[in-house]
Amino acid sequence: MTTVDHPARDGTGGPARRPVRVPFPVVDEVARHCLQEAEPETVHIEIHLPGPLDRDRLTAAFTEALRRHPRVLMREAPGRWYRRRYEWELTPEPDTAVVSFTPPGRDSLRAARARCLEAAPPLSASPPVRLEVVEGAGPAANGGAGPDTPTGTSADPATGAGSDNNSNGTVLFLTINHTALDGPACLRVLATAAELYGGRDNTPAAPPVRSPDAVEPGDAGTPSVWAPPARVASGAPESTPGNGLIVTELAVPRRPQGSPYTVNDQLMAATALTVAHWNREHGQRPRPLRITMPVDDRPRGADMPIGNGTRLVEVTFSPAEVDASRMGELLRRTATRTRALKAADRPQLGHGAALLTAPVVPVAWRAAVTRGLRRAAGPWTSTCLLSNIGRIPYALDFGEEAGRARAVWFSAPARTPRGLTVTTASTAGRLHVSLRWSRSLLGHGDGAHLRDLFEHYLHATEETGASDR
Repeated sequence: MTTVDHPARDGTGGPARRPVRVPFPVVDEVARHCLQEAEPETVHIEIHLPGPLDRDRLTAAFTEALRRHPRVLMREAPGRWYRRRYEWELTPEPDTAVVSFTPPGRDSLRAARARCLEAAPPLSASPPVRLEVVEGAGPAANGGAGPDTPTGTSADPATGAGSDNNSNGTVLFLTINHTALDGPACLRVLATAAELYGGRDNTPAAPPVRSPDAVEPGDAGTPSVWAPPARVASGAPESTPGNGLIVTELAVPRRPQGSPYTVNDQLMAATALTVAHWNREHGQRPRPLRITMPVDDRPRGADMPIGNGTRLVEVTFSPAEVDASRMGELLRRTATRTRALKAADRPQLGHGAALLTAPVVPVAWRAAVTRGLRRAAGPWTSTCLLSNIGRIPYALDFGEEAGRARAVWFSAPARTPRGLTVTTASTAGRLHVSLRWSRSLLGHGDGAHLRDLFEHYLHATEETGASDR
């Protein structure tokens, strides 16, 4: 009997069912159109645990977590050139080994971080994520956990990665193909894996309550979005393509009680001041700054929608507004703008992207148009991106032996023409900051200087924020 007469089985004696297919959402399609090998669109998540993990138990827990969030188990479905859209094909199991283990070594932490930036998991194999476990490289006893922190670790000139701490801890590196998924969604999967592994409750904490009357409405002085914004001035770019990265640990900035602004607004102001200072140092003519800010309104429970769920808004500042001597005014203005942008009802990438991805012509034609428009719109691309994950809502508790996360870092892609991203999250009362840049724009020394400027201006938001309210 031929295979035509005897179709494939699904394991229960019946014919194999065709995998469920899901059309690419707008964000996924635009990202798929613009893929570049030189600067992979990866999201890196780095979690430091104080104790060791059992290999078999972790692999089983993470695999089961993927099954419990089936939207992660997907691959790009094949199709002809004239198809109208890309589609995800959902799979019941991973196509390939997802979890790998790296034994202790002098450069194991540094190399794992570099791998997160250098290659994205392929879209052709389910799921488009990889979890690497670096053993014996956890946080030191005083809570320091990685490169460029006050614990005095050394920095690698290529990746910004510090030398490994000698301990019995563990570091989890999750590399995500950003065409398919974002960091908060995969953090939800990791929280499920932690609960399955350690048997501890990882229910997300309630989000902080915000006062609806904290910010005065209206902001007539917002600069025009039609003017080309400032670019991050070029520093000492490197010959190797890809992204560089520095991570650091800081104190969460203080705010006077009853402040009309949030920590996110302090981070936004510090980012604007950092870039303005950097550009002045490099002789760039003052121009309005436009900073992209992802907004994520998804719930953080087990039913959290998985995928690319954030929408992008842009916070604009005129050169005169970015003034550290008028910090209170800058913070209030930032709060007004971010609050209005968060409240606005807007598609994830704007109405233009929704129109561009309408399936009325073959997707290959839309891809060519999208890439051309992206190149043409380069001068109007935002100056940089600030992605504030906020307080990590999960304990990420892996049980008595491994413990709960002491530090969690994220980093977002930093492709030119933007070329610089700042990603922040807070865990255990500390702020974990990642600066990631395109090597075609900046070098490691530039990244270290930008980190120092960011730390200085973030501190300035708490020192002077109350004096001129």
